[in-house]
Amino acid sequence: MRTVIGNQKDLQTRLEVMFYHKTLVLMRLQMQAIHFDADPKLLTFIQQKMDKLDTFYDRITSGEVFLRLDKSDNAKLHTKLLEVKIYVPGGTMFVREQGTTFEEATDLAIDTLKMQVKKFKDKRNKARAPKLVDGVLQAEEVAIITEDIEE
Repeated sequence: MRTVIGNQKDLQTRLEVMFYHKTLVLMRLQMQAIHFDADPKLLTFIQQKMDKLDTFYDRITSGEVFLRLDKSDNAKLHTKLLEVKIYVPGGTMFVREQGTTFEEATDLAIDTLKMQVKKFKDKRNKARAPKLVDGVLQAEEVAIITEDIEE
């Protein structure tokens, strides 16, 4: 089998054909490992998990992830701390989780962020929805001024 690799424009055209009806936009995520070097596999794992939040609310613009090692009394054991902050139009969500591994902390943080994102989305949708009073749709109150014309 012969594989032909074209230039960047050909590759872009093929990707556009593949995602004709779907827009592929990844969340801009800034990751910082504080006082240690993080493995690229770990960073990829975190990025993939964070991208799944897009299924719950597609207006997440960006995020920040901080990875820390928390030293306990026993120098051999380090608790892994993960802090995540995501930005959406009109708000910010923050979660701090700890675990024995960064993967465990990431899973806990994603579960918490899912709940926060769903709650944020529900609040936003309820604020925009028209209000029902006694089963009747209430519109905004509008004052109507009429003049009686005597004939």
